[in-house]
Amino acid sequence: MSALQGKWTVLAGVAGLLTAIAVRAAAQVPDAAPQSPPWQAPQTDEVKKEVFAWLDGRKPDAPLRSRADALWPAAPDQPAGLDLLGRVVETFAVADEGARKLVDLCSRPRDRKGPPPQAWRADPKMPPLVADNLRLWYGRWLVQESLYDEALDQLAGLKPEDVVDPATLLFCQAVANHRLLNQEPGLEAIGRLLESPEHGPKRYAAVARLMEGELKDLKEDSLDHIARRMQDIERRLDLGRAGPKVRTIEDGVVKSLEKLIEELEKQQQQQAGGGNNTQPQKPAQDSFPMGGKGSGVVTKRDVGHQSGWGNLPPRQREEAMQQIGRQFPSHYRDAIEQYFRKLATEGSR
Repeated sequence: MSALQGKWTVLAGVAGLLTAIAVRAAAQVPDAAPQSPPWQAPQTDEVKKEVFAWLDGRKPDAPLRSRADALWPAAPDQPAGLDLLGRVVETFAVADEGARKLVDLCSRPRDRKGPPPQAWRADPKMPPLVADNLRLWYGRWLVQESLYDEALDQLAGLKPEDVVDPATLLFCQAVANHRLLNQEPGLEAIGRLLESPEHGPKRYAAVARLMEGELKDLKEDSLDHIARRMQDIERRLDLGRAGPKVRTIEDGVVKSLEKLIEELEKQQQQQAGGGNNTQPQKPAQDSFPMGGKGSGVVTKRDVGHQSGWGNLPPRQREEAMQQIGRQFPSHYRDAIEQYFRKLATEGSR
């Protein structure tokens, strides 16, 4: 065998070895499994079996058992989603006092005092099947009553596999985070919900897509961001809450408005100057009255210490609103006007 043939033989052996290794590695990688939904609604029969196993463990008397049986008509009745959750919770209420009080609470509108403490939340003996689904039932009611902070507290840590209606869980988590402008957790809940839209009501998916678009486009300190925070403050004031958290949000809104107004002022000054830096620039005389004490330059305003309009004089306030009205749609001006009017009313109280 010549030297050249020997080299080709070696190369062929190496190539064969590499091919064998590649084939073996490919054989060790399992074929991609069919994509299954990340979450799906549980089977009604399985849920019913678990619920009645819990009920039987409490040894109900004949009347209680009959009341529970009446909640579950014979086949072909197959409740799902929110209907299934309702039957599960009502069955718990038949035999558990805490569940009964919760069902009664969630059957009527909230009062001004706020929801009472739920003792069952602190009961270590309550099975997860009961506790988790009661939390979902309660959290859904809190969302309906615009109590979004409390709703997130109830729903925190719950996963789709923990409850009998995962679509409602994800939808409520998405709505509460959306209304509180919690961008990252809101988009996460929406993304989970839209992974399996076929397992929930169509309205959930439709609303989720709208919320997703709004949260993705939400920019810090934008006028949309300011308007949404003002809506949140109005909601809190309507609930009778004017504590430190509301004042913190108010301070942030006023600072964002001040920043936005200053940016608009700079734009107007640049436009007035025509891009020629050699020309002196000063604010319009009829826009920013200095009360005879100013030197002709714009002074920084302190607007963040009080409710209402802060320290802005009326004419400066009107000029700011005109600037916002010229740059943005009219409904933003209306929202800001209503917001400060409400704060002024609250401050006078």
